[in-house]
Amino acid sequence: MKRFIDDHRDVHGVEPICKVLPIAPSTYYAHAARRSDPELRSARAKTDEALMPEIRRVWDENFQVYGVRQLWRQMRREQFAVARCTVQRLMKRQGLRGVIRGKAVRTTVSDAKAPCPLDHVNRQFTSDRPNALWVSDFTDVSTWQGWICVAFVIDVFARRIVGWKASPSMRTELVLDALEQALHARKPVGSERVIHHSDRGVQYVSIRYTERLAEAGLEPSVGSVGDS
Repeated sequence: MKRFIDDHRDVHGVEPICKVLPIAPSTYYAHAARRSDPELRSARAKTDEALMPEIRRVWDENFQVYGVRQLWRQMRREQFAVARCTVQRLMKRQGLRGVIRGKAVRTTVSDAKAPCPLDHVNRQFTSDRPNALWVSDFTDVSTWQGWICVAFVIDVFARRIVGWKASPSMRTELVLDALEQALHARKPVGSERVIHHSDRGVQYVSIRYTERLAEAGLEPSVGSVGDS
C-alpha cells in the first residue's frame, strides 16, 4: 500500500490517495520518515535487522535443514537472547524452512561384534582445510514413489556434499558408491591426512568398506550409532 502511494503521490498527492485507501496520511509520513532516517525506526525493527543475517547464517551453517525449534536452540547456545516466536517470524520473512521429516525410519543398524575403528572426532565437527575431515551418513527420503535411501559424504571444511548416491535399498554398495564419487571429485593425495567419520552402521564397518578406505589412504573414525 505504501509503495502504491510512493508510485502515485506526484500525480494525485498523498492526502487524496489516503482518503481512498484505508491508511492515514500521518501513518504514511511516519513510514517515509523512518525510511529516509533509519535511526527513527522502532527498536524492534532495529533488532530484526541485526537478527536476520544471524538466523540465515545459522540456517546455512547447518545445511539449511534446521526448522524453528532447532534453529532457536542453536541461537540460544550462541548466546543470542531471542524468543522462539521471533525466530519463527524472521525465518518466515526470509523464506527459510527446515526439512520436513516423514515417518521415522530406522536407517542405522549397528553390529556390536564387528571390529570398530576409534573415534578421532569426538563430535568436534570442525576443520581448518579441505580434505581434512569427511563425514558420511545416509538417510531415508520420502518420494511420490515411496522411500529411497540417500548416502552422502560431506567435506566439513567446505560444508558441502562431495559425494552421494540414491537407491531403494541400504546395501554396502550404496555407501561405497557415494565414497567413490567423493574420491573422484576431491582426489585426495597421499600426503593429506583425511579422516573419514561415520557412525557404527553395518555398512560403514563392513570389510568391503573399511578395505576401500585403507586403499584410498583415508583414516577411519567411527562414533556411536547416529553420531555422524
